[in-house]
Amino acid sequence: MGRGWIQGYKDEQAAKKGNLFTKLSKEISVAARLGGADPAGNARLRAAVDEARANSMPRDNIERAIKKGAGLLEGVSYEDVLYEGYGPHGMAVLVEALTDNRNRTVSELKMIFKSHGGNMGEVGSVAWMFDRVGVIEGKKNPLPDDVEGEAIEVGAQDVESYGNGVVGFTTDPKDLEQVRSSLIGRGWELTLSELGFHAKTPVTLDGDAKKEAVEFLQELSSHDDVRRVHATLK
Repeated sequence: MGRGWIQGYKDEQAAKKGNLFTKLSKEISVAARLGGADPAGNARLRAAVDEARANSMPRDNIERAIKKGAGLLEGVSYEDVLYEGYGPHGMAVLVEALTDNRNRTVSELKMIFKSHGGNMGEVGSVAWMFDRVGVIEGKKNPLPDDVEGEAIEVGAQDVESYGNGVVGFTTDPKDLEQVRSSLIGRGWELTLSELGFHAKTPVTLDGDAKKEAVEFLQELSSHDDVRRVHATLK
């Protein structure tokens, strides 16, 4: 897995659809609050809405989340928070969260880290181990014979097949929107388009060590306030 460990909305271990919709609603609301309620002029909101639709989130839920974020409806206000730390076996971890209560969220996440033999760190303690990148995932039917060539033509830095016809593209952060538009223009159906993190030097764990690391990452991902988890696990 060249992209390292990335758990998010679509993680099969992250639980039930209700939990999934809650996380999607938070992201849509924050995106609308920060960049406005029009997806056409707000790349983060457009990506969040596209992902919600890809996961069959009802249209009314999407519109309500946008209105809450834009201040058109009363509701809880969420904020972006990035937490850093070390998981089991020295694995570096970044946790992207959306929370309405920082104290509650950090307390609960610390407990998860501690219960798995890890610990949360200060700002900057592990972020230097990751590169900021654009992440795009999607499908195209029929799948091109030369996916790498297509990636080069649209300006992506890297490409990887994840199975079941899903292809992941990595971009420079500033090129994310341009690559996204180019892929759509070539007939790709995108399910993810956002800024993310890739481990500079992924590490390999085997046997029980890998099992423990994965269980830790899955528990982090299933927390209601966690948007995505990134780790140096290969």
